[in-house]
Amino acid sequence: MDMRHIADWALNVTNLRGASYADARIVDDRSRGLATKNGKVSHASDGESFGIGVRVIADGAWGYAASDDLSRLAVEDTAARAVAIAKASARVKQSDVRLAPERPVTAEWITPYQIDPFTISVERNIDLLLKIDSEARSVAGVTMAETNMNFHREEQWFVSSEGANIHQTKYSTGAGYAAHAFAGTEIQKRSYPTSYGGQWQNKGYELIQELKLVENARRIGEEAVALHQADQCPEGVFTIILEGAQLGLQIHESIGHPIELDRVLGMEANFAGTSFLTIDKLRKLRYGSDLVNVVADARQEHGPGLGTFGFDDEGVPASEGWAVKDGIFVGYLMSRETAAALGTRSNGTMRADGWARVPIIRMTNVSVMPGSAGTLDELIADTDDGILMDTNRSWSIDDKRFNFQFGTEIGWEIKKGKRGDMVRNPTYTGLTPEFWGSCDAICSESEWVMWGTPNCGKGQPGQGAHTGHGAAPARFRDVRVGVIK
Repeated sequence: MDMRHIADWALNVTNLRGASYADARIVDDRSRGLATKNGKVSHASDGESFGIGVRVIADGAWGYAASDDLSRLAVEDTAARAVAIAKASARVKQSDVRLAPERPVTAEWITPYQIDPFTISVERNIDLLLKIDSEARSVAGVTMAETNMNFHREEQWFVSSEGANIHQTKYSTGAGYAAHAFAGTEIQKRSYPTSYGGQWQNKGYELIQELKLVENARRIGEEAVALHQADQCPEGVFTIILEGAQLGLQIHESIGHPIELDRVLGMEANFAGTSFLTIDKLRKLRYGSDLVNVVADARQEHGPGLGTFGFDDEGVPASEGWAVKDGIFVGYLMSRETAAALGTRSNGTMRADGWARVPIIRMTNVSVMPGSAGTLDELIADTDDGILMDTNRSWSIDDKRFNFQFGTEIGWEIKKGKRGDMVRNPTYTGLTPEFWGSCDAICSESEWVMWGTPNCGKGQPGQGAHTGHGAAPARFRDVRVGVIK
């Protein structure tokens, strides 16, 4: 099946119906998801989704339609519906849609990988998960173990009326597990490599081999049980150190979302909220201390993040750019439409959750760059007193991404530069610029890891997205620490 030929059917109809711009995305999605619970398979799926989405501008307004039928009649009907929707939308438009200029390209791109994850049998996948499950439950006091493994391949053809012709294939892999210990009236949980699905990267099956999943299962179970004997995390104002995965989620919620320009302009407010980062703050607001440098980078050179690709869903090449430089807010995540409102070019952040959804601004790899504080052990040794917090357990943040509260699964007191007693149920709260302004140390590149968030929600109808966050452990002074009640 010639995908360019099919896309041309759609573009020809949009041209005949009066569209001033059109693009067609044909997407072939394959995914495998496996999970176990207490020694039994709890979930197993292996599915594929294939369809076309047609996006147009007609009479100065957007229209979008999609179909899983790639016959000529269905594709041409889908294109005609997209134009009809745009013309209907134009009756209530406030102004004409304008797109920042972009040079159309013809290109091929594929995620670098060593082992195609779909060549590994489901039986082998499940055997590994059951072995992890058994190791975790071998610890006395562990009452439940859960594991999961996920693979995704998205092959996409993008063709536009401006002349773009792009074919790219993205692979991603993720795995993780959790041990639960129930005692008295409380459940304690420890996750590995991190919570909410574990670690994800744009790699093949080699990521599973790199994560040392079985080797860490017993330790995770032991920590879940030990938390019941730990003291509650103290309350007050403390110095805290966040390990890398927790810092990754902090980046996601309090930097990644507020720099999305559609939120700022009020174009995405119903589900995802707005942003405190109004246009007047650009290049003026102190977002953090001088140590805080945040980049948005979708290029492969930045790492195998879930926000890595060759081109976004408008055909804009992957790019790098500063969001925060030396603590000053300097850049948004933009589409061609929102970039035109600022008089600049798009930095390539438009992505859709498959062929049936219209592209919207999504985080790429939003990363805090490493500092010079050495290893985590060295950072602890340089901290007189404080609390080390590890692995997210809960979070809450307002719709403008300004006030937040985070809880972690586990913590340790730091006394005179040494890791001390374990504490349970640690939480911390803050205001976004004040919190990042309190950062006075970030570990070095040896501790920097690209963490994956495979389930970022945004849009209405809701869309999920894969995003990446490079982070190394970091220290923050004078943070309000409390207890999960």
